[in-house]
Amino acid sequence: MADEPVAAIGGKTPLAYAKTPTMDMLAPKSEIGLVHTIPEGMNPGSDTANLAVLGYDPKKYYTGRSPLEALSIGVPMKDTDIALRCNIVTVSDDELPYEEKTIIDHSSSEISTEDAAVLMKAIMEEMNDDIYQFYVGTSYRHLTIWQHGEVIELTPPHDVLGRVIGEYLPKDEKLREMMKKSYDILNHHPLNVERVKKGLNKANSLWFWGAGTRPALDSFEGKFGKKGAMISAVDLLKGIAVGAEMKNIDVEGANGTLETNWEGKADAAVKVLLEDGYDFVYIHMEAPDEMGHQGSLERKVKAIEYVDGRVLKRVVEKLDASGEDYRLLLMPDHPTPIAKRTHTSDPIPYLLYDSRKNAGTKGLYNEADAKAGGILVEHGYTLMSRLLERE
Repeated sequence: MADEPVAAIGGKTPLAYAKTPTMDMLAPKSEIGLVHTIPEGMNPGSDTANLAVLGYDPKKYYTGRSPLEALSIGVPMKDTDIALRCNIVTVSDDELPYEEKTIIDHSSSEISTEDAAVLMKAIMEEMNDDIYQFYVGTSYRHLTIWQHGEVIELTPPHDVLGRVIGEYLPKDEKLREMMKKSYDILNHHPLNVERVKKGLNKANSLWFWGAGTRPALDSFEGKFGKKGAMISAVDLLKGIAVGAEMKNIDVEGANGTLETNWEGKADAAVKVLLEDGYDFVYIHMEAPDEMGHQGSLERKVKAIEYVDGRVLKRVVEKLDASGEDYRLLLMPDHPTPIAKRTHTSDPIPYLLYDSRKNAGTKGLYNEADAKAGGILVEHGYTLMSRLLERE
């Protein structure tokens, strides 16, 4: 959700430009500041950032992105296994050699899980062996387990959109060969022929990244003394929840896109707090990040307005009506500026609200006002203790 000033909207960020009446209502009563969620020297991934937001120091707990997704999918990992994120991406459909093709779309037009499963079945039939096994995840995000593999440096596809892929391919020869072979399997697959007719991008290549070893997170309840639940459509977040022994709540129609079931997420959060006996719920909304990757100002603004009007407003109104006191932390995990179409490590704005207090803050919830307020939290993983009043 966090971004940089955009000239087309008068030098405002999408967050400052969007119509966010609920955030505007909460802002004067809340503590607003900036927080670093990406530790120095670490990549600005959703994995490290969300671990930090949940109160886990990435320097201590991070073992790679894909192993967390393996937990979500239910794939058991041995100590000698390496997990790889396996995106289905769109590369240019031309006569050029594979290395000279261009990566067009990291999400293959936000491919549905149902379509992706058909394509992954074709991959598994031809490429599963004793060393490499492929597993279906969600949307464009899938998993490969490499037995007795090694953690090697791999480039995230959303970091190189619009570029020729050759210099970003894995140095490991077998991984590179499998990516080439995946193009041969997928590019003329009947499903991709139909996708083109519908005006969708072909999902025509695998892309490996995010290698890591089996994770070991402490229990959220053991760490903070609170029963926690997770609401997300993204395997990464679900995997973190599994590792932290939090309850995963599946919401029908929640898919991580702009067309997700926003209201369903809000209602599920309120239910788990007021009816199911949980103390804490983490509502993860992927759409602002996806729109940043797409470089779409209009759709990112809309995503932020949906967060405000279809989730935050609904949660606040229902909790207020219950008569229960509550605390609320609103924040992105990292910036995804539309001009860059990838993540950055800049500090992000947070809003910490307590229904029992009125902070008397000046300004609104956005990047500029958060900076002007003068509060800078150096270690993002400390915010969770503050939210839960464990300090």
